[in-house]
Amino acid sequence: MDSVKEGKVKTGPEELFENALDLYLGHLRVERNLSDNTLMAYGHDLTAFTAWLAGHNVQGWDKVERHHLMAYLLELAAPKRLAPRSRARAISSIKAFFRFLEDEKIVSFNPAHNFETPKLPRTLPKALSTDEIRLLVEAPETDTPLGLRNRTMFELMYSAGLRVSELLALNMAQCNLDDAFIRVHGKGDKERLAPMGEVAVNLMKRYLKEGRPHLVKPKSGGVVFLNKNGGRLSRQYFWRILTSYTDLLGLSGVTPHVLRHSFATHLVEGGADLRAVQMMLGHSSLATTEIYIKVGAERLSRVHHQYHPRSEMPPDFKNKD
Repeated sequence: MDSVKEGKVKTGPEELFENALDLYLGHLRVERNLSDNTLMAYGHDLTAFTAWLAGHNVQGWDKVERHHLMAYLLELAAPKRLAPRSRARAISSIKAFFRFLEDEKIVSFNPAHNFETPKLPRTLPKALSTDEIRLLVEAPETDTPLGLRNRTMFELMYSAGLRVSELLALNMAQCNLDDAFIRVHGKGDKERLAPMGEVAVNLMKRYLKEGRPHLVKPKSGGVVFLNKNGGRLSRQYFWRILTSYTDLLGLSGVTPHVLRHSFATHLVEGGADLRAVQMMLGHSSLATTEIYIKVGAERLSRVHHQYHPRSEMPPDFKNKD
């Protein structure tokens, strides 16, 4: 469901599902201040579940029983349906929705109570080596406005650990180059201060003086990173820019988020305090940041195995108890 319809309560029996779903999405938007992308994900999951229930002649949320959930999730697990991560998200969406229905007294029984969400193996984020980062951020030539813009964007993302959405949303008023920090509006509209390295500061100063003036148009306002028409860059266009350089360098699997992962991994490997890294990334939970310890440990293990003369067990030891 793409939007929340306010002030229009529907009474037809076929719309009993939709009324409660609209109420829930409105709650998420107003009370929890979730982003549009998150709302769309919830809406997609729950609308699909609603359609399934209607197709199985379930006449309202208060008629949903646990066996309906089991049947629906078995269907999602069928070959060529949803990937494990998407199924886990669908279960979480349904569980959260039924908690809301229970709190609002829309249902007297919560069929999703204690419904187990499958545990997914936590994949470690990809991080480039420091040499690969250097190759990437130095790949754009800086003798044209667009090249200077690209180099500045790559350096700033890595230097400040920005999400691509945070980078592209930057306005001039958020940048304090004298004190080397930017004021970032992150997920859930949470604000944080992100420090910038000296290289990033110098590139930003140069871009704002030599690059941006050639791109700016009357409609540009305070947008920092502009496209050739003077508008704000889109995420899709940034991805194309990044891919053009990674293809040239032969770097595979590099997404915009890899620059942020590399920032965090290199800080942790260098001995940075985990709480400080958490603040710089804007993570609400330290547990989210702790994964970078595992990334660093895995990298060190690979180096040890590759270069240490006794990293492999002698053959006569392998079969001993």
